[in-house]
Amino acid sequence: MIKQAITAFNGASEPEVHLLLEEVGQRLREVDDAIGQAIVGQQEVVHQVLTALLAGGHLLLEGIPGLGKTALVRTVARVMGLTFRRIQFTPDLMPADITGTLVFDRAGSGFRFEEGPVFAHFVLADEINRATPKTQSALLEAMQEHTVTVGGVTHPLPSPFFVMATQNPLEMEGTYLLPEAQLDRFMFKITVPYPSAQELMAIAVLTTGAQVPQAPGLLGPGELAGWLQLVRQVIAVEDVLAYATRLILATQPHHPQAPERVQRFVRYGAGPRGLQALVLGARAEALRAGRAQAGFQDVRAVALPALRHRLLLGFEGVAEGISPDDLVREILTTVTDHE
Repeated sequence: MIKQAITAFNGASEPEVHLLLEEVGQRLREVDDAIGQAIVGQQEVVHQVLTALLAGGHLLLEGIPGLGKTALVRTVARVMGLTFRRIQFTPDLMPADITGTLVFDRAGSGFRFEEGPVFAHFVLADEINRATPKTQSALLEAMQEHTVTVGGVTHPLPSPFFVMATQNPLEMEGTYLLPEAQLDRFMFKITVPYPSAQELMAIAVLTTGAQVPQAPGLLGPGELAGWLQLVRQVIAVEDVLAYATRLILATQPHHPQAPERVQRFVRYGAGPRGLQALVLGARAEALRAGRAQAGFQDVRAVALPALRHRLLLGFEGVAEGISPDDLVREILTTVTDHE
């Protein structure tokens, strides 16, 4: 199988592939170090963010205000060396404020398209669930097709293109549920925990001094785009794909493979996009580990961020305070990596 994986990298020889994987691994460690110059702690969050970016997916970060979600996204964009725009979502934000609009050009021949802030490589949708569902859905075409259509004309977005959204917990005042169709377009949903006591001390030292450190721009043009292509060349053999498929089926309440609590508490489970998130995330995990082939452990490593937002609870599950994370963990313990 390893030989098969080696030859997948554009027919390169085994030594060449090993050298390439070592170089990519070294660069990714440098990216981690650069982010760490401005972000204290949150190693698991940073790891999941970079894995999703390598897999080419959009991100949803959830946590209470003040945990550094916006600072993390801004820092990642700076390190990646690509264009960055921030959209502050508020209840009065309109779809045209995101996508852009047609304006009349007196000096020209009529109307021209004025690009909105979505035209960037990295778009930070800050506090996305404080806007109305109509405005939230303005991102649907951009996230899926990487285009924006205004006035019947389709405009391509920059490549690569990522939406990195932050969300406050739904229990907080002034928040709206994200439409299910939009939730499904986020490859990962990452929960941002409270920092530890040591991390709080380090944050105080880092952010209250005379100078606040900034992460350097590290990657050159096209480097991230090259990694995105490389991830898709990582091999996922049939057994690994079958395991990921069984995990997806186990999230669906009407499927016989679903655990009893999933059948009882879940209204809708994951679908094809959930499977794509598992497989691409596993391939990205393997690349980060310097391997040309994804394994079962890589699928398990990305299962929580890839599936937690795709398990939509029914009334009973909500009333009893069931956690989608607990259900995903139960699925991982009940679904084996062999038939």
